[in-house]
Amino acid sequence: MRGSKSTASRPAFLRSSTTVVSVEEVYEPHQSEETISYLITGTKRALLFDTGMGISDIRKVATGLTKLPIAVLNSHTHNDHVGGNWQFDTVYGMDTDFTRANARGSRDDAQAELAPGEICGELPWGFNRKAYATKPWKITAYKHDGDRIDLGGRTLEIVATPGHTPDAICLLDRDHGLLFTGDTYYPGPIWLFRPETDFDAYDASIRRLAALAPQVRMVLGAHNVPVAPPSVLPRLVPAFEAVRAGKVSATPASPGKILYKADDFSFLMKAPR
Repeated sequence: MRGSKSTASRPAFLRSSTTVVSVEEVYEPHQSEETISYLITGTKRALLFDTGMGISDIRKVATGLTKLPIAVLNSHTHNDHVGGNWQFDTVYGMDTDFTRANARGSRDDAQAELAPGEICGELPWGFNRKAYATKPWKITAYKHDGDRIDLGGRTLEIVATPGHTPDAICLLDRDHGLLFTGDTYYPGPIWLFRPETDFDAYDASIRRLAALAPQVRMVLGAHNVPVAPPSVLPRLVPAFEAVRAGKVSATPASPGKILYKADDFSFLMKAPR
């Protein structure tokens, strides 16, 4: 599974010497993507890292969890991470052409998420399956590698990790040892088959994450199981490089794709013609 009746949340709390800061895992169940968004709060503001598919109402859930003003930032702009962007007034975007193009929305990509076999539960009451599309959203400010977002008593650092997409990023909360990795890493088959995927960039990005491992207590990915130990980061590099070096055998996956398994990792790639 990378796999909506409703949007739900699960809390995780970290206590510092001055305040209680929280991270809420927000996800849309019963869809094969199992996309996880994170509501990260400080004392003055909150940041919603990804907004799911837009099948259910993520804004309703987020505003029910905090009264603080909420800004949105996406780990990347594939449709399963930006579906609720249009609901928010403040949406940060990476300064890439890929981000700007996806901000115009998409019907085809959204409809593919409802294809046979993608849904394993009932869709929300009143949801119009035929009209479903990723709605356009407005980028209110552009962000860049190394930018910091101050939430009040808590600072998040943007770490550019292109490869899965040109605009892929991770978020680092240095004070609490949290690394939000989006689709650069998550437990389960990592998707590296789309036309925008760049293997060289991905290799460089995971090396960058491996170097951060000593500063990290918890890795929080965007699909499937939300929590992984920091030890996965340095191990990811040789696993991926073994695949690229032809040292790992592939098995057939869905049409046009093959799956490589190395160590505890798996990579879903485009099958050669």
